[in-house]
Amino acid sequence: MGASKAYDVGIVGLGYVGLTLATVLADTGNSVIGIEKRADVVELTNRGVPHFSEVGLGDALSRVTASGRLIAAQHFDEGTTCETYIITVGTPLSSDGKVRLDMIEAATRQVAENMRDGALVILRSTVQVETTRNVVAPILAATGKQFDIAMCPERTLEGRALQELRELPQIIGAQDAAASDRAATVFQRLTSSIVKVSSPEAAEIVKLIDNTFRDVQFAFANEVARLCDAFGVNAHEVIASGKLGYSRTNVALPGLVGGPCLEKDPHILLQSAQSRGLHLEITAAGRLVNERQPSETVDFIAREITKRQLSMPLRIRVIGMAFKGIPATDDLRGSMSVKVLDALKKAHPDAEIGVFDPVIPAETLTRNFPDELVFNRFGEAVSGASVVVIANNHPALGAISPRTMSEFIAPGGFVFDYWNHFSHLPTSELGDSYFAVGHTEAAT
Repeated sequence: MGASKAYDVGIVGLGYVGLTLATVLADTGNSVIGIEKRADVVELTNRGVPHFSEVGLGDALSRVTASGRLIAAQHFDEGTTCETYIITVGTPLSSDGKVRLDMIEAATRQVAENMRDGALVILRSTVQVETTRNVVAPILAATGKQFDIAMCPERTLEGRALQELRELPQIIGAQDAAASDRAATVFQRLTSSIVKVSSPEAAEIVKLIDNTFRDVQFAFANEVARLCDAFGVNAHEVIASGKLGYSRTNVALPGLVGGPCLEKDPHILLQSAQSRGLHLEITAAGRLVNERQPSETVDFIAREITKRQLSMPLRIRVIGMAFKGIPATDDLRGSMSVKVLDALKKAHPDAEIGVFDPVIPAETLTRNFPDELVFNRFGEAVSGASVVVIANNHPALGAISPRTMSEFIAPGGFVFDYWNHFSHLPTSELGDSYFAVGHTEAAT
């Protein structure tokens, strides 16, 4: 790590949240040390190379590492000190669906051991309500050292993280005014938009409801799609027509709902409510609708395969494996494309299944999906396929029209599009081999 020294900021966890924040803080003049247990991530970071895809991050990271304003290490050296510590480790759900605290606890213990009297500690990870007060603060207090603590949740959009760190209002929730003021000073280097709330719990809830609101919105859109499918009506037409010039209705468009936040944050909110004896019916229903979509749509795909009497072995292609395509990302965490892939494998165990993504390198796909064929190009993936499943909304996946695709796929084959990439086309251009969520009646 080099000679021990004093840093303005120490960030524990160099994942999506931690590395982007560390880079922007360093770029605004802070000296920053990032702590990350993965040796390969530390090595890449110190070479100025991001370990994930994010717009502008490569240039910014190489700049701050070359200047010495950001350094990464696997642990704090004994002589290293920081004025402010920011905990940004992940908070995945365990196999039983409960919120894991072990990563937060381990990161807090690292901070507790290293901090000096008077340190400011900021929790930025998404957590169950009261984690700041009941989990992080007691570990710090057990040292007998003096400290200030605040909860300042991360709310950036992958693909726009560097821009949003400088533009989004930063939520500050602390137990007292002094800690609130100190945390605000850290983030005022990034943005002039600071929103102070009255407690860490208020800040924790802000983050959870931000993402749960979006999850519920998308669940309603997927419910509309189910209704329209039942009546043979195009959901995209219904939603787009209904809100045209009518400001009181702004229904989202249907599609797969997942990712590292929307997949888990509603569950964290539900568990927070359960700790006080509450059951949040709408939140729970939203997750139910969104989580069962892969199995429902794969059932439709299976029925269509049977109806068309497609020749065996089936060649099924899943296109777009990252959890979203706008803004583009290579993040597979919480990707519903993976859930769709798993459902297809269960439904068609003898099928030849292949994957492609316009952002994720083929070697990464091979490492994550060793049982599947991996394609380097969209055209290669589509050629000769029995079924093409378009599973994310990257614009490149809408570049080849359904009629053109039908010339390359197997005779009788079809396309199922989770994202309605071609909703703008007239039905005559969609042909009889194209289906979408909320549009399972093929054009004739």
